[in-house]
Formats: sequence, structure tokens, C-alpha cells
Amino acid sequence: MSKIIAITNQKGGVGKTTTAINLAASLASLDQTVLLIDLDPQGNATMGSGLDKAELYYSTCDVILDQVALVDAIVDGLPCGYALAPTNGDLTAAEVELTTLTNREYRLRNAILDIRDHYDYILIDTPPSLNMLTLNALVAAEAVIVPMQCEYFALEGLSALMTTIEGVRSTLNPSLKIEGLLRTMFDGRNNLANDVSAQLDEHFGSLVYHAFIPRNVRLAEAPSYGLPVMYYDKGSRGAKAYLALAQEVLAQKLQRSSKPEPPAIVLQEDLPIENPSEETVAAGAAPQVADDGVLIFQLKQNKT
Repeated sequence: MSKIIAITNQKGGVGKTTTAINLAASLASLDQTVLLIDLDPQGNATMGSGLDKAELYYSTCDVILDQVALVDAIVDGLPCGYALAPTNGDLTAAEVELTTLTNREYRLRNAILDIRDHYDYILIDTPPSLNMLTLNALVAAEAVIVPMQCEYFALEGLSALMTTIEGVRSTLNPSLKIEGLLRTMFDGRNNLANDVSAQLDEHFGSLVYHAFIPRNVRLAEAPSYGLPVMYYDKGSRGAKAYLALAQEVLAQKLQRSSKPEPPAIVLQEDLPIENPSEETVAAGAAPQVADDGVLIFQLKQNKT
């Protein structure tokens, strides 16, 4: 059965869509079957995955309104390595229509039921607001990844998001939990960024991913080519950072299934990953953290 993760933050411009696209591609490169659901009417995840949102036959709008099954809206065979349920601006109208429908909070959850066994991971890219579409994502998901910049207002927004998630957990989805907080657009030369990062570590501890995403021009350029950054420039710091995040997300799943002792963290100078598509995470492997904050896992070569 797949793990369903909503990538959510009501604050815009924090890297939700960038994280959704590049985490999906990185997980796929680690031999995971991945579905990315674009639930943001802006359709940026759709465009960033190489599809023209103006030429969709079916979209998540049709799925949310029960006009087609989710399997009919999914596009396979994309160069990015994952399957995609695309969307466009029609989803804005669907959000308005949802307010008049019964079971409106469960539309996405019910749609996923028929296909969830086909994927290892289902990622949901959400709008930059706490609206009915975001609520559908939180009800459908079992975990939430929160991308955030290390700035003061980001901490304020995080408090509101935590309250929303707790409300959903207490009423609509008891299994929902925070999977992790992801520091994005991080610049270690910035004192404020370091101070906020330290506060996150202090207050949230193990919920903060060891991996963080640096400011990187390749990450900004890749969407204009309709590609995840690892297919645009796999040697860039952005590509390595998202691959490290994928390894950490995968390790969380392995650790929950086997419940090993928490691994020790060791500092290492560089990232020894040249061809991620031919490597897998070794069960129980100890994570390492490079000097730029990128998490590294000891990998073993596939023998098959």
C-alpha cells in the first residue's frame, strides 16, 4: 500500500511545488513508483513535469467533481519518471462547486482508494492557502511535509498550519501526522536563517529533516524546461539536496516498518552520489550529514 503525503504550507513562495516535483523525481530514481497529484489551480506542478496545462483531456478538477475516475486522469510515461494527475485553472471553479456538495472533504480521499495499491508513494501538491482543496489533501493524506523558509513570518504561518492539521486530525482524519519540516531556499551565510533553523531544531527536534534545500539557480531554471532538477542538472546542489531528502523520506518508511534503533549521524565532506538511478538505500543504513546540510545515506549497489 502506498504512502500518501501532502506537501503543504499556506504561505506562498516557500517551495511547495518545487519540493513536490523534485521529491517525486528523486523517489522515482530510487526505484519507487510515484504518483504526483497536482491540486493547485495554478498548475505549476503540471507545467514543471513537462505537460501543457492548457491541453489536458482530464484533470484533477474532473476527479474532484466525480466526473471521471482518478485512473483516467493520470498521465504515465513522462520523462520525469513519475506518474502525474495534472490540473489547470478549472480547479478554481471546482473549489467553489465543492462547497455545495455532500462529503466535499472526502472527494480526493475516495478517488485515491482505487489506485493507491499501484504506487509506493502518492504526493499531493496543494495551493498556498488553507481552503477546501487543501482540506481535501489533508483528509486524503496520512502524512504532511511542510516546506518553509527560515524567516520570522514563516514561524508565524507554521503555528497556524499546525492548528489546522490538529483540527483535521481531531475531526476528519485521525491518522494524519507531520512527516517533517523541510528548510527551503536556505542560505547558511544569513544569521536570521541560522537562528530560525536553530529554533526549529529546538522546538520540533526529529520532525526537522536533516536535509535542507539551498538557494540554487538550477532549481529555478529547471521548471522552464518542464523537468525536475535532477534531469536538468543532476550535479547541482539542488539536485543532490532533493535526492538526499528522498533518501531520508524512504528511510523513515523503512524505519517504521522495521523499527530499528535511531542511527548515528556522522559528518562527511562531500556527497558520493553519481548515478542515483542505480542505487538503493540499504535497510538500517546510518545517515550522514555533509557540511552544506545535505543528508547522505550509505547506499548499496543493486545486484540484480
